[in-house]
Amino acid sequence: MTIESRIQPVSADLLARTRKVIAVHINYPSRAAQRGRIPLQPSYFLKPPSSLTLGSIEAPGTVERPLGCELLGFEGEIALIIGTPARRVRPEDAWSHVEWITASNDLGVYDLRSADKGSNVRSKGGDGFTPIGPQLIPARDVDPMAVRVRTWHNDNLVQDDTTEDLLFPFAQLVADLSQLLTLEEGDIILTGTPAGASVAHPDDIVDIEVTAGSYTSGRLRTCVLAGMTPFPDFGAQPTTDDIQREEAYGSREAAGLDPLPRTLSPELKSKLERVATATLSSQLRKRGLNNVSIDGLQATRPDRRVVGLARTLRFVPNREDLFTTYGGGFNAQKRAIDSVNDGEILVMEARGEKGTGTVGDILAMRAQVRGAAAIITDGGVRDYSAVADLDMPTYFANPHPAVLGRRHIPWDTDITIACGGTTVQPGDIIVADSDGILVIPPSLAEELVDDCILQEQEETFILEMVKQGNGVDGLYPMNSGWKAKYTQWVAAGETRD
Repeated sequence: MTIESRIQPVSADLLARTRKVIAVHINYPSRAAQRGRIPLQPSYFLKPPSSLTLGSIEAPGTVERPLGCELLGFEGEIALIIGTPARRVRPEDAWSHVEWITASNDLGVYDLRSADKGSNVRSKGGDGFTPIGPQLIPARDVDPMAVRVRTWHNDNLVQDDTTEDLLFPFAQLVADLSQLLTLEEGDIILTGTPAGASVAHPDDIVDIEVTAGSYTSGRLRTCVLAGMTPFPDFGAQPTTDDIQREEAYGSREAAGLDPLPRTLSPELKSKLERVATATLSSQLRKRGLNNVSIDGLQATRPDRRVVGLARTLRFVPNREDLFTTYGGGFNAQKRAIDSVNDGEILVMEARGEKGTGTVGDILAMRAQVRGAAAIITDGGVRDYSAVADLDMPTYFANPHPAVLGRRHIPWDTDITIACGGTTVQPGDIIVADSDGILVIPPSLAEELVDDCILQEQEETFILEMVKQGNGVDGLYPMNSGWKAKYTQWVAAGETRD
């Protein structure tokens, strides 16, 4: 038989007989790197069979982006179609239960994720949200470790990956799912998407093709339409934010968002290193900012003055089922440590929880090697003696021997957090000395530090006058007479310079 004779078209009748569509969350290393976590085991969600639709170059399918939504995400995937029922099969036998593979598009609306609580029912279950086809490739003729998937967005190749290094090979997925539910003839498993998935807009065209050796699924084509029916006033409404935009597009840059600040000008840094946090606090208070100090922490290097831009990491309370997914592998904590840059300060939200460590000697050393100016956590520190011996200062609530998994799950990086009673955003300027730790909004920094320099100059004059025996009444703060003498003092000093 020729290859052409082995390939069959995906028919509407086949889709009508499908009882289950099961999708894998993360399976490609490239996608895991984008998401910042590597799952230890596969996890799944269901898509309704009513979301299935056809599409080809000759007869493109369509999908509506719902009215009021902006983030219709596309994901090129390889679909497995079960040929014979599978129940409690072993991985070595699982591939024999797969009859066909083909291309699929796991479409979803990120604007509706907030109401789904992880189920993806509305965000990924809409009519037309699972295009599949157009041709079926016989699984028995395919090496499941040598399948390629490609996606074109408006004729631009945006995804191109193979199954060679999947986190969870196809046979493992089939065997794993079969342990608790029967995979029936016609059931479809969507096997995950590689990096490059993004957002499609009305009038866009998305093509996906799966190839295996000489076989091809042909191009699965989907045209995006603008929905015209508004959401009713009952039920959850579409909502989005920059976090969802970054996830939908794959990066802040692709989403058109401003990059997180990564540098502090040498001039501004030098000025900030000259002024005390006490002076900065005074000037911040004059501007109405009273809650900008990170409180209640001790320092391994209390004599140091530290200035840098904040990078942020958030821990949430440990829940064992979630820790399995988010706590292992290259988790948010390791990602934050491994991406901190020269002169940056990693600030951790640990909810003031003192009953466990949030950083230890190995990760602290990694941060120092990366050039971090400091680590700040309102939780505990493990391996205290080793961390204290590092040249890099660490600010912390207390030493504690327990690992973070006792109380925490590493959750998010580079987001707005709370630490030591105040709010810290990525790119905020952190200044710390023996008096404390301050968080300075970058937009105020230049004006603020110039006023601080003037204030400290005035205070130097006042201190000298007090040393000479003058009383503080009228001097601190200065009345008009003392201000005139101060002006003369400044002029004389400039002349001496």
